[in-house]
Amino acid sequence: MKNSNLIISRAKETILLQSNSIANLTNFLDNSFADAVNFILNSKGRVIITGIGKSANIANKIVATLNSTGSPAIFMHAADAIHGDLGNIQEDDVVICISKSGNTPEIKVLVPLIRSAKNKIIAITGNPESFLGKNADFVLNSHVEKEADPNNLAPTSSTTAQLVLGDALAVCLLDLRGFTNSDFAKYHPGGALGKRLYLRVSDLVKNNQLPKVLVSDKIAKVIVEISEKRLGVTAVVDRNNKILGIITDGDIRRMLNKTTDINSLSAADIMSSNPTTIDIDAMAIDALEALENNSISQILVTDNNNEYVGVVHLHDLIKEGIF
Repeated sequence: MKNSNLIISRAKETILLQSNSIANLTNFLDNSFADAVNFILNSKGRVIITGIGKSANIANKIVATLNSTGSPAIFMHAADAIHGDLGNIQEDDVVICISKSGNTPEIKVLVPLIRSAKNKIIAITGNPESFLGKNADFVLNSHVEKEADPNNLAPTSSTTAQLVLGDALAVCLLDLRGFTNSDFAKYHPGGALGKRLYLRVSDLVKNNQLPKVLVSDKIAKVIVEISEKRLGVTAVVDRNNKILGIITDGDIRRMLNKTTDINSLSAADIMSSNPTTIDIDAMAIDALEALENNSISQILVTDNNNEYVGVVHLHDLIKEGIF
């Protein structure tokens, strides 16, 4: 078994080397980067991103980031482009070519074809003096001093640099587009992330029963209500359906620990007054925050008239995957 200290030391060296390489990219940012961002922003077409080898993998990720943040993009493999896929590029599209050396055979064939179609080219390359760098309209310098592997061969620092420049492009574009949480939710409707951005309390409460008792109701009725509605809680309301208090199954247990003579007790005797509530139109993530901040498992929901309309339980949020 290899020495653990040696492994951890190598891992730290890799991380530090790459982080230093990324930090150094700030020294290469110039007007060409700003011009590239503005050109994409004002373009009527899509962003076509191409590369070969590991750069193609990075291109795919940048495409995904741009699409998810409001900038339409598609991936085109550089090798496939010169064997038929060049037809993917439309008149108003801008092409981002990614290549560490900027001198790969596929890039040397592809770039003149793109230029002849009069599409603008943004180069992400570690060699601005390369064929790609000299024939691009905008050059983003992704130069790194050294790859992270001991032989300085495996694409590591260089591909990370390409990825970070792509992220920088995407973030600048979303900022200039005024991309909001609502926009993000539109592009991410699935999964926990999407639900955090669009799911509302109204979506949760409609699936639950409506436990409630009057302030004058006897404890026996309170126990039945909590048991039947299976939410571990009941609201205590007045005859106008306004919330006066809350009773949880924990309140029932504490009461029974003090007395078994419950016939003379009513909801008013054991309820907690002025409970935490949330508006039905609030975001579900706000309900989660309220539960966490108040160390509770259920929260009562009110409508625009401040009338009681239901309960959201912590389990509802867990079920939706946003806990």
